[in-house]
Amino acid sequence: MMGQVFLVGAGPGDGGLMTLRGKALLDRADVVVYDALVGDEVLAMIPPAARCVNVGKRASRHTRSQEEIDRILLEEALAGHTVVRLKGGDPFLFGRGGEELELLAAHGVPFQVVPGITSAIAVPAYCGIPVTHRDYSPSVHIITAHRRQGRELDLDYEALVRMGGTLVFLMGVGALPALCRGLMEAGMAPDMPAAALHRGTTAGQRRVVATLETLPEAARDLEAPSVIVVGGVCRLSDPFAWAERRPLFGKRFLVTRPRRRAGTLTARLRELGAEVVELPTIDPRPLPEADLTALADSTWLVLTSPSGAEIFFDLLRERGMDARRLAHLKIAALGPGTAKALAGFGLLADLIPPAYDAASLGRALASELRPGDRVFLARAREGNPVLPEILSRVPRVEVREEAIYETALTRHPVLEPLALLDERTWAVFTSASTVRGFAAAAGRTDLSAVRALCIGSQTQSQAARYGMTTYVAGEATVDGLVDLALTLDEKER
Repeated sequence: MMGQVFLVGAGPGDGGLMTLRGKALLDRADVVVYDALVGDEVLAMIPPAARCVNVGKRASRHTRSQEEIDRILLEEALAGHTVVRLKGGDPFLFGRGGEELELLAAHGVPFQVVPGITSAIAVPAYCGIPVTHRDYSPSVHIITAHRRQGRELDLDYEALVRMGGTLVFLMGVGALPALCRGLMEAGMAPDMPAAALHRGTTAGQRRVVATLETLPEAARDLEAPSVIVVGGVCRLSDPFAWAERRPLFGKRFLVTRPRRRAGTLTARLRELGAEVVELPTIDPRPLPEADLTALADSTWLVLTSPSGAEIFFDLLRERGMDARRLAHLKIAALGPGTAKALAGFGLLADLIPPAYDAASLGRALASELRPGDRVFLARAREGNPVLPEILSRVPRVEVREEAIYETALTRHPVLEPLALLDERTWAVFTSASTVRGFAAAAGRTDLSAVRALCIGSQTQSQAARYGMTTYVAGEATVDGLVDLALTLDEKER
C-alpha cells in the first residue's frame, strides 16, 4: 500500500504559530523529514514513535542535497509510510517545496500541502514592524537574497526602488552590505529606515533598526537566520515592539514533566513571553496488574501525584468501576495539583498537607488516622519510602501500598537536552524523577551547566546531586514555578 506525503510549513519558530492542521498531521506521522530552520518548540511536538530524518541546510553546510531529500520522500512514501516533510516558514516561499513535489507527482504519490506562517511577515510583526501601513507603504515585496556559492547577488535594484513599497529580504544577512549599497546606487535615500531581525519569534530574537546607509555596520554581528526589512514602516518598530515588553521575553524554559501534564505550565510561561520547549523526561505508564480489590474495605485512599490520580481512575474504568466505588473513603492528596486532578473526576480531597512533599503528607495523615483504619496507598512503583514508613508507625493502622504505575525514563527522538542549553535557557523540574530522566537523556552525571527551576526541596536535592545550579519555588505548585521564573533576573544578579 502506497503512503502519503504531507508538505507542512512549521512557521518561523514560535510553536504557537504552527497551524492546527500541521500539528494534527505531525501527531500521526510515521516519518518526519525536517529542516534546520524548524523551531525547537515545533520539533518538540514530534511524537516519540516517529522516525526522524534531519535534512537541514544552513548556508554552505548541507546535511543532504536537494536530490537526496526528494528521493527520501519518494522512497518512504513508496514503502507505505505517512511522511511529514516539515519545513521552516511556508514550504512554497523560497522553500523549494515545489521541487520536492515534482518527483512525487511523477511517480503518482499522493501528497498534500499545509501552508505555514512565513517569517517574512511574522518576524517583522514580532519586532513591531507592520509590513504595510497606509501612511508608509501600500505594498510589500518579498525577495530572496540567497546567492549560489561563488556567484554575485543578481537583483534589479532599480525596479525594487521604483516599486516604492516595503522590501523584505530573506536569507540576506550575508549579503547585507551589497543589498544596501545596491539600493542606494539605484536611488533609494541613504536615510531610509531599515532593520535586521535575528531569530524572530524565539527567545533569541534581536532587532537592529537603523538606516539603509548605517545598517550594515550596526548589524555586523548578526548571523543567519535573519530577516532584512527596508521601508518607512521600520520607524514603527520602537513604539510597536510588543513582544519585547512581555516579562519573560528572551528566556527559554525546557519543561520536563510528562507531556499530558505539561500544558498548564507551558501555557503560563508562553503567555508571559517565554519560549517553552516541552522535553518530557519521564512517562508514567499504568501497571495493568495493579490490584484494587483492597479499596473495598479501606478507609483512606492516598494519591501522590496528578499523573497517579489520572492513572488510578483509568484503572478503575478498565475494571468497570467509577467514583461511586470510593464513596466510603476519605482521600488524601499530596498537593494542589493532585487535588485538581481529583476534582476533574468530581471528587474533593479531604486532606492536603501544608507542605507538598511525602514527609509532610505522612505527618498530616498520621495525625488524622484512628485505630482500625486501613490506608490504600496508590502510587508509583518507585515511590519515596518516607511516606509508608511514617504511616507504618501509627499504632493499629494497616497500610496497603499498591504500585499502580511505573515511571519510565524517556528521551526526545530529535532534541538533545544539553544542546539546548545557552545563556537564555533554564530547565524546569516538577519531581525528582524528571531530574533523573533528564540526566539519563543527557547521558551524563555532571550537569553543572544546567540551571534548574525546581518545584520543591526534594526535586532541588536531586538536581543538586548532578551539580545543577538550582532555584526552588516558594510554593510547590505551577504558580510557584511561574513566580520563580518571573524573579530569575533578580536572583541571578
